[in-house]
Amino acid sequence: MLAPLLLLWPMSIAITYLVAKSIANQPFDHALEDAVTVLSQQVREVNGTVEHRLPGAARDILRADDVDSVYFQILGPRGRHLDGDRDLPRPDPKPDDDMVPPGVVSFRNATLHGTPIRVAHAYVNLEEHRERPPRLALVQVAETLEKRARLANEIIKGVILPQFIILPVVLALVWFALSRGLLPLAELQERIRARPIDDLSPIAPNQVPEEITPLVRSLNDMLARLSQSIEMQKRFIADAAHQMKTPLAGMRMQSELALRQTDQHEIHRSLEQLAKSSEAATRLVNQLLALARAENQPQAGTAFASLDLAEVARNAVRDWVPASFNYRIDLGYEGPDAPVLIEGNAVMLRELLSNLIDNALRYTPQGGSVTVRVGESASPVLEVEDTGPGIPAAERLHVFERFYRILGSSAEGSGLGLAIVREIAQQHGAEVDVFSNPRATQPKYPGSLFRLTFPVRPAQAADEDEPPPYFG
Repeated sequence: MLAPLLLLWPMSIAITYLVAKSIANQPFDHALEDAVTVLSQQVREVNGTVEHRLPGAARDILRADDVDSVYFQILGPRGRHLDGDRDLPRPDPKPDDDMVPPGVVSFRNATLHGTPIRVAHAYVNLEEHRERPPRLALVQVAETLEKRARLANEIIKGVILPQFIILPVVLALVWFALSRGLLPLAELQERIRARPIDDLSPIAPNQVPEEITPLVRSLNDMLARLSQSIEMQKRFIADAAHQMKTPLAGMRMQSELALRQTDQHEIHRSLEQLAKSSEAATRLVNQLLALARAENQPQAGTAFASLDLAEVARNAVRDWVPASFNYRIDLGYEGPDAPVLIEGNAVMLRELLSNLIDNALRYTPQGGSVTVRVGESASPVLEVEDTGPGIPAAERLHVFERFYRILGSSAEGSGLGLAIVREIAQQHGAEVDVFSNPRATQPKYPGSLFRLTFPVRPAQAADEDEPPPYFG
């Protein structure tokens, strides 16, 4: 705050000087006005001749000033000089409409012999009772500005000198107040700097000024979210490392076993197991990378574009048809011919569908069916249903957790597929629900139905009056 105060101080001096000059002009202007009025009363026209009665004593009184020089001038009609100082400058000529009425005193600043002066003048009507155009005489009284400058300087001194005393006191008080007021902030800064790099505990709000308590609360909320994110990353890395141990250990064991075997048949079996372990490790790594990509996508749809959900689903099903032949499972697609438009990322949605279809194929027994369905009622809907063993109601909230697997499950997997599905769905603002397959016919295999409900596009919501019924 020191810079604004020092900047305002010269501005205050300048404004004070202008105000002081205005105040100093007022009493001296009144004196000039009185002198012009007295002189005007002495000017008369008698028998066509302009006369002015100004005794010598009156002249002495008029010019009696021990500081300034006083001048006066009386001019008759047509500018004829009658009395006073001839060099006194005359007022600027004005049109008749702008001329000051006779008897009204006007003021102006002028220069005489290179010296600034203050001039008061008035016109005297010599024929005020006649109807022809008036004949005017001009009366002027002027003085130099020494007394005015002295008075203005005295006023300025009376105002400015106390400011020289007050300003340092104000600066000292401001410095003291700000230093004392910012002391808690400095202490808070030191406490934060002294924290260990891994200390994400909240800042105690009772140790900070009340004014920044909302800021401290926001920082605590951010620290809590950051701590939660770091904890999730640590847990994720630990779980991933634990999950990678199994296929890597199997690959090492099978390779060592193959090295000890001499029988070609046994070596072939060990290599087959090694290939399976390698495939499992590769799939786990790919899913970890897919989950990392899904978690680091831009928020709020900034990387999204308008796309056809039905086309994405058809392409995903087409990619998995060869795998369904190997599983001996009927993989099908149901959807409308018209586009089902959503805002999304095609690559992420293909990853989501691939994980749902992969899970369905792995858990559905041979001879079963997996159906991918796209529809549109109030909102775009994507469904993947199978005729597998289903998911118990108590497990449906946990199957989306990372590395979570239902006890007793014999299908191979890492427990990451549905976690990827949930992450991508959240990125698209979609809701994921799990049900039993309503079309299942065998009680032993109630099947599962994964339904994703996407938000309605803004333009689509504005155009729709009555949405068509959803066939599913």
